[in-house]
Amino acid sequence: MSDAATQGYYTAEEAEAVFQQANDAYGREDYATAQAHYEKLIAHGFGGPDVLYNLGTTHLARGDLGRAVLALEQARKQGGRAADLEANLALARARQVDKVVGAAADEAFLPRLAAATDGAAVAWVFFVAWLVGFALLLFRRVFPSLRRTAVAVVAGLCLTAAVPAAMLLAAHIWVHQNVHEAVVLSPTLVARELPRSEGRSLFEVHAGLKVQLLEETGKYVRIRLPNGLEGWAERDGVAEI
Repeated sequence: MSDAATQGYYTAEEAEAVFQQANDAYGREDYATAQAHYEKLIAHGFGGPDVLYNLGTTHLARGDLGRAVLALEQARKQGGRAADLEANLALARARQVDKVVGAAADEAFLPRLAAATDGAAVAWVFFVAWLVGFALLLFRRVFPSLRRTAVAVVAGLCLTAAVPAAMLLAAHIWVHQNVHEAVVLSPTLVARELPRSEGRSLFEVHAGLKVQLLEETGKYVRIRLPNGLEGWAERDGVAEI
C-alpha cells in the first residue's frame, strides 16, 4: 500500500484492512464494493499512487473511461511509475471515442518533459550537485594542502551537473504553476465558441480525453485539445488531474 497521510478517520492498520477488503472485492469482480472502499480511503486521507491506480483499474473494469483515466493520471502525477499503470492508461485510451490527430506532435515540449521526469528526483539532483560543488570549492580554499586540481575538477563537474538539473527543475515548477490538465468525464461534452449555452458548437469530446484548462468563467471552462483546438465547455463535464 502507498504511504498514508496521518490525518483521517482510520488508523494505519484500519486503512490497510480497508485496502485489502477493496482488493479482495476486486478479485471477486465485485467492482462496486471495491470502488467504494478505495474512495473511502481517499476521502479519509489515505490515497496515493497505489490506491489511485487500483481505483482507476476498477473504473476501467466498470467501463467508466473518464474516471478511469482521471484516477490513473492522478496516480502517475503522484509518482506512480509502474508498467501496469502505463499499460492500463494505454488500454483506456484505446477504448476512447476521440482519436485526436496530431496529439503527439503538437503537445507542448515542457509538459512532455515534466511528465517524463520525476520532479522530486530532479530537485534532489540539483540540490546535491550544487551543495557538493560549492562545498568542495570552499574546502579547496580552507585546506590548501588538498590536491587542488582534483578538487577543482570534481567541484566543476558537480556545478556543471547542477545547471541542467536547475533548468529541468524550473521546467517542472513552470508546468506545475501554469499547465492545468483535466480529463473529460461526461459521455459527450460540447465545446462552444462562447461561454454560454447559446454559443455556437465548435466540436464534441467524450469521456477519457485529456485536455488542458485555460481559464474559467461562471460554469464554463475554456479547454484546449492536444491538437490545439479550443472551446468553452461546462465545468462539471471535466475534472482536473
